[in-house]
Amino acid sequence: MTDTKSDESFMRLAFDVAAKARANGNHPFGCILVGPKGEVLLEAGNGLFPDGDMTAHAERLLATAASKRFKPKELLACTMYTSAEPCAMCSGAVYWAGIGRVVYGLSETRLKTITGNHAENPTLDLPCRTVFAAGQRQTEVVGPLLEDEAAAQHAGVWD
Repeated sequence: MTDTKSDESFMRLAFDVAAKARANGNHPFGCILVGPKGEVLLEAGNGLFPDGDMTAHAERLLATAASKRFKPKELLACTMYTSAEPCAMCSGAVYWAGIGRVVYGLSETRLKTITGNHAENPTLDLPCRTVFAAGQRQTEVVGPLLEDEAAAQHAGVWD
């Protein structure tokens, strides 16, 4: 299930997870893991609060949970849909978990224009494609997708 219509549908589910994260007092980032038959396997929202864990990005949390629950061969056939492009840290986690495909909404470059130099999100503007290209196995990347919808979730957050 990798056609554009399916990608958009799953991306909007990731946006829903991001909205839940925001409603729970976290930053509006969320992602889902979708299996090869189109089943949602996991979801994760940003987890910065209440503990102040700056590494608790949605993508890193999902990659960690996925690597504990599924075998690398299974994850290779999965897609992570994420409301924003994985940062360098999260891209590394996705790579090491072995997730085969990433579809993201908001690019890191555009996120940086939205957040500015906010202390809670000093955006690392390094494309995930660059991180994945440094690895020894291929990770397919699609994005930005529905970027304006993804950006809208950040309205009023970084002011």
